[in-house]
Amino acid sequence: MPEDEPTPPPTRVDSLIETTVGESHDELIALRRDLHAHPELSWRELRTTALVAARLRRSGWRVTELPRSGLLAEIGTGGAVIALRADLDALPVPDLTDDPWSSTVEGVTHACGHDVHTTALVGAAIALARLHDEGLLPGRVRLLFQPAEEVMPGGALSLIELGALADVAQLFGLHCDPSLDVGRVGLREGPITGAADHLEVTLTGAGGHTSRPHLTEDLTYALGKVVTELPSILSRRLDPRAGVSVVWGVVRAGSAHNVIPATGRIGGTVRMLDAIAWSEAEKLVPVLVEQIVAPYGVHAQVDYQRGVPPVVNDVESIVLLGHAVDRVVGQVGHVPTQQSLGGEDFGWYLDRVPGAMGRLGTRTPGGPTYDLHQGNLRVDERAVAIGAKVLAHVAAGSLVTS
Repeated sequence: MPEDEPTPPPTRVDSLIETTVGESHDELIALRRDLHAHPELSWRELRTTALVAARLRRSGWRVTELPRSGLLAEIGTGGAVIALRADLDALPVPDLTDDPWSSTVEGVTHACGHDVHTTALVGAAIALARLHDEGLLPGRVRLLFQPAEEVMPGGALSLIELGALADVAQLFGLHCDPSLDVGRVGLREGPITGAADHLEVTLTGAGGHTSRPHLTEDLTYALGKVVTELPSILSRRLDPRAGVSVVWGVVRAGSAHNVIPATGRIGGTVRMLDAIAWSEAEKLVPVLVEQIVAPYGVHAQVDYQRGVPPVVNDVESIVLLGHAVDRVVGQVGHVPTQQSLGGEDFGWYLDRVPGAMGRLGTRTPGGPTYDLHQGNLRVDERAVAIGAKVLAHVAAGSLVTS
């Protein structure tokens, strides 16, 4: 919405969404804390699925629980469907907070805010059910409570195979952003995340004594060459505008200072901003690794696991999401955001249907800035209601315009 265009006066839909989410506030906060205290890893989100399914059925949603975990839910009648998505899974990261609702599962926590995503969508579902009961929902809404976003290539592909996108006209979602103050939602037309792949390289060769490297295949040295040279070479072989980034998270070889090992392994991620470069990287990386290690006589096994494409926000959909944000927090809350190299399997959905994802601010104004995927992540819980209202508004508004 242009900055000089005033926000329209509240409608009956606005009032019902505001009232319903407000009345559900305590319930939603309790649910978010329950989910945070009982996190579940990818494909194991059974308790989470059961809690969500029970709450949706109470509000009149038609719920279909999926074969492994997760669910689809639908309400309303008509042709095209407006879909909303939340992810359910936690991460294998220890909870470093001391909140009363900190994780009770050792080594597992909601370090990416999926507990907020799930709870916000439940809040939106309660509001949308009320709109339906009042005859103010002119069409169908489908909810995608998706498992396994945190593993590649992501649970989105499983939902697509199960028909989650059948008849879907547009799809919307929100993702926590702890660098944005609560009350702000970051929006961007076009790509908002990057492509992300997993890469593992295993080298094998004749080991030996460090005093006689010429009689061995110096695997550790070769491994170091891959660590340092692959990122550099790949950035010269792919379009630099693609923003290619190779970062290693695992480097393992040897167990003694005076022994050249016979095997070693490195693992990391390959990320980029551009879908064209992403399509080329999978074939190019193994060739480059072979060329790098060839002078050292070692054997390289490359396991390149294709991950997720960039999330590319459709222009019309991001406009509708912006209108929803304006209705909830006003134009001051509607802020631009930059594309990141973070991976999100929401991109698989937007490869097939138009839609948009926004970044939901979770930082307490004046408070610390946390990072995602860290065990000390805290969120300002006011973000739950904001997310719920934004999702309810964008679904209702999109049905009106579709």
